[in-house]
Amino acid sequence: MTMILAATADIHSPVYYDLFLKSLDRVKTEIDLFLIAGDLIDRSSTREIGPLNELRKVSNAFFGKFSCPVLGCFGNNEFEQDWDEIRKQNPEIRFLQDESATFDIKGKKVGVVGSKGSLDRPTWWQRSNMPSIYETYQKRIDTIDRLLADLDVDYKILLIHYPPTYQILSGENPSGYPELASNALEGVIKDNKVDLVLTGHAHKGKKEVWVDGVPVLNVGLALNNGIVIIDTDKLKPGLGKFF
Repeated sequence: MTMILAATADIHSPVYYDLFLKSLDRVKTEIDLFLIAGDLIDRSSTREIGPLNELRKVSNAFFGKFSCPVLGCFGNNEFEQDWDEIRKQNPEIRFLQDESATFDIKGKKVGVVGSKGSLDRPTWWQRSNMPSIYETYQKRIDTIDRLLADLDVDYKILLIHYPPTYQILSGENPSGYPELASNALEGVIKDNKVDLVLTGHAHKGKKEVWVDGVPVLNVGLALNNGIVIIDTDKLKPGLGKFF
């Protein structure tokens, strides 16, 4: 099944907002699904306009450009207390947080599981301020596993902010791998026969790795210098198409 996806992550608006706009204008092909793997905004750079208003800018950029569904997951810069309001203010983007959605595309059923993801070792701030964070992350791994297993579709996509494998972190400091990703999710990807994983968060990581035959793409905006266009029919080692 040939399907054309557009994917990005780590827009960190306003930091890379101009690059995001230029990249949107460069998309000339018809897109079947547009997916955003978290961190649409940069929390530390939104004090003047406010994080919700900054995210609205990103959402508005899609106006009139695509007829396909636009899906997103939350990143660590979209704080949990804002999730309900983000969804309310930005209906153009369907945010999936430990949820799944299915679509009929070109006669095939496509399923997407979206999640902020998990870390093998919570950050110092998380450990200091969120006493149940270990349980939260384990529950999230279990939920992702269940959602993927329950999908009865022709093509399975995992859209996740924190990377689900250390392999894609090459370029980052190895001592920090457990606070950037969750290697525990590798088994979930393999066991559930996922067709494609889209992630972000690792700004110095690799663009593409393969986990037991499953392509895992880091679609970070700055890392790829633009939005990533994926022809699923040509998605083989070394053949990913990037703008």
